[in-house]
Amino acid sequence: MAVDLSPIDESLLAEIANIHGMPKGAFNIRKDGELVERHSSAFIEISTKTDVPGIDIHIKPGTKGETVFIPVIVTQSGLKDVVYNTFYIGEDCDVKIVAGCGIHNSSHQASEHDGIHSFYIGKNSRVSYVEKHYGEGEGTGERILNPTTNVYMEENSFCEMEMVQLRGVTSTERDTNAELAAGAKLVLIEKLLTHDKQEAISNMKIELKGTDSNVQVISRSVAQDDSVQIFNPLVIGEAACHGHVQCDAIIMGNAKVKAIPGIEAADEDAQLIHEAAIGKIAGDQIVKLMTLGLTEEEAEQEIIDDFLN
Repeated sequence: MAVDLSPIDESLLAEIANIHGMPKGAFNIRKDGELVERHSSAFIEISTKTDVPGIDIHIKPGTKGETVFIPVIVTQSGLKDVVYNTFYIGEDCDVKIVAGCGIHNSSHQASEHDGIHSFYIGKNSRVSYVEKHYGEGEGTGERILNPTTNVYMEENSFCEMEMVQLRGVTSTERDTNAELAAGAKLVLIEKLLTHDKQEAISNMKIELKGTDSNVQVISRSVAQDDSVQIFNPLVIGEAACHGHVQCDAIIMGNAKVKAIPGIEAADEDAQLIHEAAIGKIAGDQIVKLMTLGLTEEEAEQEIIDDFLN
């Protein structure tokens, strides 16, 4: 092991990837820009890039039922960590990928992690991807996460991506780009909570290039206190395809939320829909829960938890 893990490290890994100890199978754990431990499996090979910081993950055709973990933790204040991870998923696979980044910052200096992930998904493959971002620490230093996700899907592939950020991240700008071939389907689920003076920007560009390609974008967010959120998805239909963008946000306190869902059709058989709704928690929901014995604060938290689950 190149780097020892402290109790804080172990707590971060449990929070972002539900890892307790070293996982089985293929994994790569990174801390403060350095490798902690890595393990490849018979079907998944992880190797270090030679030109930029990061790793290549090759998943052999026909691989099924395997999970690969690639979490990152940052505990060194003043660090800006940039990593490029590329996934090559062969044809006819069915795999799960668990990523995410946790930052612990108890200093006045900023800590930042920028992860650039690219996915090349082979024909007829199914991929489940989970990425959770989390920040903690008593310091005033910022906890910054700027992820970029690029997805290239071949014919009849399927990918579900769940991107979660529920607490402690001072600022984030997420860029998600995808290109879908014929019969490919992408489900993007974004769950976001901001508080204090945090800022979060989410940009998406999804290009439906092939016949019967399909994307479903679901964004659920809660903006509290003086935080600011901007949701900016764009779906472009270039063939007979289907696209649906749905944004639902709860706004509280002095927060600001802006949703700018966009759709562009370049084919007469493209079917694209967008919806956006922003509002406060309904008073009757709180009253109903309070009649069951909850305080007003507990009722609000119960509604938020249910909304983001």
